Amino acid sequence: METINPILSSPMMEQAKQAQELKKFKESANQLENAAKTSADNKNDAKLKNACKQFEALFLDLMYKEMRKTVPKDPLLGDSNADNILRSMHDTQMTKELADAGGMGLADMMYKQIKRENVKQPLTAVAHAYKK
Repeated sequence: METINPILSSPMMEQAKQAQELKKFKESANQLENAAKTSADNKNDAKLKNACKQFEALFLDLMYKEMRKTVPKDPLLGDSNADNILRSMHDTQMTKELADAGGMGLADMMYKQIKRENVKQPLTAVAHAYKK
């Protein structure tokens, strides 16, 4: 019978994992914001698309992790730390592949909206300047 390490299963460890996931989420959001600010040419457009896909993959990964928490544990299949790590790695890779394949369409919608807002803002600012 496998013993459970109290340090690895403590609420503090869970909070540390959530803080780390939040940090990754914020970094991805910062990458997305930085890519949006500098999407003037095709090279930057590719960076913006990539940042949107990464953001969608991270969003899907967080969604999968929260969904996994709602599934009851099955004692027959095992619930060891190694199983949990393997399941987490599998979900992360699956969400990356899902986002690259088009995902839920979140990355495309974000890209189109950011791209549209970046084009309209300078034009409207110039138009208002000439009207005055």
